[in-house]
Amino acid sequence: MDSKALLEFLAITEKLKCNLRHSWTSSMRQESVAEHSWRLAVFSWLLRKDFPDYNMEKVLLMCLFHDLGEAVTGDIPTFLKNQEHEDNETEAINKILGLLDVSDLESMLSLFNEIRQQDTKEARLFKALDKLEAVIQHNEAPISSWIPLEYELNLTYGDEESKGFPVLADLRSEIRNITQKMISESIVKKLEEQAE
Repeated sequence: MDSKALLEFLAITEKLKCNLRHSWTSSMRQESVAEHSWRLAVFSWLLRKDFPDYNMEKVLLMCLFHDLGEAVTGDIPTFLKNQEHEDNETEAINKILGLLDVSDLESMLSLFNEIRQQDTKEARLFKALDKLEAVIQHNEAPISSWIPLEYELNLTYGDEESKGFPVLADLRSEIRNITQKMISESIVKKLEEQAE
């Protein structure tokens, strides 16, 4: 990759540090897209031994690059995203990937196609991890950062995707327990405040 294209690609990906997600951190700061992708990659690496028959390097690459288009489009929460948003993000990804050498371009286009098609075990694992990381992040943030629909969504988000993976199904159950505890504690706190 020539220096000019490399620097241009890095400049675009830098926007992932700047573009904020719907999620908040435990310190009540909005999470960046880059932070989500980074921790998702760490998440996949931590579980690599649980999936010995998977190409975990490919899963790791999916985690690192899946939100690349959001460097241009910004983040749109899943519950608001429509086909036009998906098309815009795909167009942005294709434009960004156009900076790569031919062999890297073909490899990355194949990776993004695999993510979209969801026809490989690696793509399905990636999608389950992506959804679980989002719920974990919501549980780590103060409940005051949640919007009303998240009280239900955080109890079910990623359920379907996790079912085919026993390790993730168990993890999803534990995450749900944390969500339920947070909701219960929030209700008790509100009742106590009303009683004062």
